[in-house]
Amino acid sequence: MKALLAGLLLALSLVAPVKADNTVYLTSLSWPPYSDPDMAQQGASVAVAKAAFEAMGYKLVVDFYPWSRAVHLAKDGSSKYAGYFPEYYSDDVAKEFVFSEAMGSGPLGFVQNAAKPVSWGSLDDLKKYQVGVVKDYVNTADFDAMVAAGALKVSEVISDKNNIQKAAFGRIDMAVIDRNVLEYSVKTDPELKKIADKVSFNDKLLEDKKLFVCFKHTQSDIAKIFNEGLTKIDVAKIQADYLAGLK
Repeated sequence: MKALLAGLLLALSLVAPVKADNTVYLTSLSWPPYSDPDMAQQGASVAVAKAAFEAMGYKLVVDFYPWSRAVHLAKDGSSKYAGYFPEYYSDDVAKEFVFSEAMGSGPLGFVQNAAKPVSWGSLDDLKKYQVGVVKDYVNTADFDAMVAAGALKVSEVISDKNNIQKAAFGRIDMAVIDRNVLEYSVKTDPELKKIADKVSFNDKLLEDKKLFVCFKHTQSDIAKIFNEGLTKIDVAKIQADYLAGLK
């Protein structure tokens, strides 16, 4: 009997983030137009995630926090959260979380001062520039490896907005950012609207980055459910239609 009870308690602990009414909890951040509590459907990525879970008979509830906090809460084994999103793939993150199948994508590149565009062909060309990054964001494997090795001069801030402002006023040469995030930010943020003409998106992409949900390893079954849900919806169309509706 004791062994049976222990087994039941273990099983319950592994599915704790899913309530009896099939509700799944994930964390996210304010990263419009992909995720934001005040946007319609809470952003393009949230719209995709909710549709995938709904296709499997599950309800998704997303709670929003600053990025580092969102990741920490998702990692906490005692929290109600099954994971967090949207995230770029990273081998380091994959050691701690189970990555879903891709649930969208975004063009990752650089915001720059419009009056001083940067021409570059390889990451080595960026060594002479001051490049902005956001704390705890995954960028690209090669870029992040060069940052870790001290081969690139980077300036770390807590938000994309900070980097847009710094690029506009020439405090950095460029900063890593998703093009959709930049375009939406300078159209909607009152402070950034005033400097929209001072920044531009660099012509060369770092990468067209796929977006994922990161699930706790104890929630691999929920990851499988989510992945199956993705096969039942048109991910690209949901994201494209959402972004098109913002223009």
